[in-house]
Amino acid sequence: MTDHELLTIALEARDKAYAPYSGFKVGAALLDREGRVYAGCNVENASYGLTICAERVAVAKAISAGSTKFDKILVVDGDGIITPCGACRQVLYEFAPHIKVICAGSSGEMMEYDLEDLLPHSFSLQQREV
Repeated sequence: MTDHELLTIALEARDKAYAPYSGFKVGAALLDREGRVYAGCNVENASYGLTICAERVAVAKAISAGSTKFDKILVVDGDGIITPCGACRQVLYEFAPHIKVICAGSSGEMMEYDLEDLLPHSFSLQQREV
């Protein structure tokens, strides 16, 4: 699956976002190692702490479908390039510490990061087992 195909999926997901409070709509497309893609959009709530980001929606969909190994995720909003928040970075790290994170703008510009660069000195199950 190409990055541009992932962008199309993430843009479609972003269009479904529920963001009546911030107006900040985000879409994500998570690619697993089997080539399956899980889309997610952000879902806001009046109790703002209950809001869930697009990346975590995509991860939850994948986990609930039995997928736990991921290669890359593409995240897109409406204006410019954004990176996942800290909570999303930590959730991604739980399952895929070496995942590629592609941050895209709706016009197609993209920047790619290694999750380990976005979340240095992270906390993981592997650290607890040492």
